[in-house]
Amino acid sequence: MDSIIVTGNGPLKGQIPIAGAKNACLTLMPATLLSEEPLTLTNAPRLSDIKTMTELLQSLGAEVTSMQDGQVQAMSSHNLSTTRAEYDIVRKMRASNLVLGPLLAREHHAEVSLPGGCAIGARPMDLHITALEAMGAEIELKDGYLHAKAPGGLKGAVHELRFASVGATENVVMAATLAKGTTVLKNAAREPEIVDLVHCLRKMGAQIDGEGTSTITIQGVDRLSGATHPVVTDRIELGTYMLAPAICGGEVELLGGRIDLVGAFCEKLDAAGVSVEETDSGLKVARKNGRVRAVDVVTEPFPGFPTDLQAQMMALMCTAEGTSVLEERIFENRFMHAPELMRMGAEIEVHGGTATVTGVEKLKGAPVMATDLRASVSLILAGLAAEGETIVNRVYHLDRGYERVEEKLRNIGARIERVNAE
Repeated sequence: MDSIIVTGNGPLKGQIPIAGAKNACLTLMPATLLSEEPLTLTNAPRLSDIKTMTELLQSLGAEVTSMQDGQVQAMSSHNLSTTRAEYDIVRKMRASNLVLGPLLAREHHAEVSLPGGCAIGARPMDLHITALEAMGAEIELKDGYLHAKAPGGLKGAVHELRFASVGATENVVMAATLAKGTTVLKNAAREPEIVDLVHCLRKMGAQIDGEGTSTITIQGVDRLSGATHPVVTDRIELGTYMLAPAICGGEVELLGGRIDLVGAFCEKLDAAGVSVEETDSGLKVARKNGRVRAVDVVTEPFPGFPTDLQAQMMALMCTAEGTSVLEERIFENRFMHAPELMRMGAEIEVHGGTATVTGVEKLKGAPVMATDLRASVSLILAGLAAEGETIVNRVYHLDRGYERVEEKLRNIGARIERVNAE
């Protein structure tokens, strides 16, 4: 099992190209199931999760070809062989559940294993199920699989989500594109990845309005065509690398970065004493003067502060001047990185969904263990600012969401290397 060794060595300088969004690409790929014509995605990230989704689509009979070093995914679902998504693949990644809506819409039946993924909370499927049932689906849980059918096809409906779930919004929007009549989804999630999905579906011939707002209206059509679509910039990778110069000092330009993708995050950086400027190529980030200041953070659905940047922000707050309070409102069990940061000398108290962080002048390098995707990169960021050597173990999580992280950080002056435990 690989480990990553980070040695703190002062300010960083240079440029980092930001990849296409993992969460957007994992949503766009199942959209190929809605059409018999080819769907091609450009600016795709090169990640293990993309390979898992490829494996899942191929198991259903879809053709998926990776080109240009993985940055182009060419897909075709003209000849599906099954509508059963097997446990052995689905268990690897939560986003696998996004094949349910498209399969039900096109084939009128599907069997999808309950998904797996990071251990950061239950994230139940009930929101997906109740929404699809409102559209006429009959869904039964049996032997760990969701057995879904829609005799005669799905029908348009008005439905309000109990919680603005990103996954449920994506599943319902895709399913509704081929439903008979009009579907109105209320309390829909507003994330940029959903906006990107709608833009792609519209290219395929879908009739959708309201993306980016809490009410999305979908007029069902008889069929969808093929399309070519670029994956939106990964706002979580963007925010993560914006924190590198904030923690270490220096100045880094994030190529492809957009403030509209990380607005609430930028507000917190500004309050902490970190400068973010738009450039012709992206965003330039630098620490203004001395230590950053402590700021409080509450995670919220978009356009609020992203839960997927909470762990990385905690790493920054560990060396901030003052005391900060981070409140996690999206997922339970998402402070598992706190004990690992404390091994590096951080002062953190966790009570339920709230973490209180008292900044210290300097962290100390130590052996630490990654517990999930975002926690792993938070430990790398902390290691960049720590005295001595930090060894981050169990970094297989990292490869699910960050492509070539060591290469990107080395290119701006970080001392970082991956070692194989074997």
